[in-house]
Amino acid sequence: MDLHQLTIHQARDLLRKKEISSVELTKAVLARIESVENRVKAVVTLSAERALEDAGKADKALASGENGYLRGIPCLIKDNMCTRGLRTTCSSKMLENFIPPYNATVVEKLEARGMVLLGKTNMDEFAMGSSTENSAFFPTHNPWDIERVPGGSSGGSAAAVAADEAIYTLGSDTGGSIRQPAGFCNVVGLKPTYGRVSRFGLVAFASSLDQIGPLTKDVRDCALVLNAIAGYDPRDSTSVDCPVPDYTQALVPDLKGLRLGVPKEYFVEGMQTEIRDSIHAAIKKLEELGAEIDWDVSLPSTRFALSVYYIIAPSEASANLARYDGVKYGFSYENASSIWDALEKTRQFGFGPEVKRRIMLGTYALSAGYYDAYYLKAQKVRTLIRREFDEAFKKYDALITPTSPTVPFKIGEKADDPMQMYLSDVCTLPVNIAGIPGLSVPAGLPGGLPAGMQILGKHFSEETLLRIGYAYEQATEWHRQKPPLN
Repeated sequence: MDLHQLTIHQARDLLRKKEISSVELTKAVLARIESVENRVKAVVTLSAERALEDAGKADKALASGENGYLRGIPCLIKDNMCTRGLRTTCSSKMLENFIPPYNATVVEKLEARGMVLLGKTNMDEFAMGSSTENSAFFPTHNPWDIERVPGGSSGGSAAAVAADEAIYTLGSDTGGSIRQPAGFCNVVGLKPTYGRVSRFGLVAFASSLDQIGPLTKDVRDCALVLNAIAGYDPRDSTSVDCPVPDYTQALVPDLKGLRLGVPKEYFVEGMQTEIRDSIHAAIKKLEELGAEIDWDVSLPSTRFALSVYYIIAPSEASANLARYDGVKYGFSYENASSIWDALEKTRQFGFGPEVKRRIMLGTYALSAGYYDAYYLKAQKVRTLIRREFDEAFKKYDALITPTSPTVPFKIGEKADDPMQMYLSDVCTLPVNIAGIPGLSVPAGLPGGLPAGMQILGKHFSEETLLRIGYAYEQATEWHRQKPPLN
């Protein structure tokens, strides 16, 4: 196996045994980026010099006996998380040259564990999109078929893991932005419970929905990264102060005693037959592993989730993105006739079409005369959706659904049809609305294109989700398959 194909736990073992060095591993991954990046386009900012410096420090620490499980292992981070001294753009012209003076909490935590930072990954602008076509710089391509999208908004992070351009990455998930690209790229992606991972230093899109999580090559790696980034942070007012378990202890290869539900509303009209067949086969495998399956679960308010999301998320985006006015930082239009003209032109030329569309949707929903009819009503339906999940989790340890209703679609196929694009996240949106955790694991390659299985659980039940994902993974070979990039 080439070094760039290693998982975290494989690389960790080789580093501990001194069979490889972090510098060797980092050079191998940088060589891989150089080899495939012109086709995948997953990386916005490459920091090769910094990465090699990090690797050298890691080798010295390892030589002195410091054996942290992420020490010396190269990663990429989605470009909406602040990295001190390294450009953080949100894939937007508005922040094209912004260099943060501080680190996000997750970056601090990974640095404390000796990470090697390769750079930042491409994304839909300000995390608004489902395909990574909305980047102000370039679209990212799916390693399984470079004519197709990798999903979004964390498409660069997912594609980088699938293409072995990083051993692991971080993404953010507001309505499926970790899980949907993980499903599209045949990798593992976890959206933790809202409040489980600090959002301090994450550039805000929709503050009541955003959550940071890992994208990895297998479930054990996912547990290792979650161990590192989870935990209370007083700088994040939504962070929850509760103990962080060792998630790797939950990784056992059977599901005896677990009761799993299959909500019928997630097998939506128009779902591709190959997705339905792949998920049904995956559920039968879970049953073989000892789980009790109930195929007759109903979450009736699920059908309203898309509408609820596209009121709440744009409303919060409208408020959060008001700070980009061309005065304090970021892009500023220079040839304006007045301060108001400068403000308007900065936002006109600094934001892309999808960001402007969502700002307008949100501003309308929050405007006088419409607040009660839209935003307030959406919040009430949000409560109903959450209550239905709460009731379901009184009966079931987890729920099993598809991650996406389709296989990855072609670049440009849905670019002119926002509604069809929004439907790509129909299976993932309810999870963010309810604040519960969701895990996507590889579950098939129908026609050579990835299909993801989504595992949902009650608040702070990441251990259960990882156990289910790990048991399924150990009984199948999907996660071992590599895209035909070579």
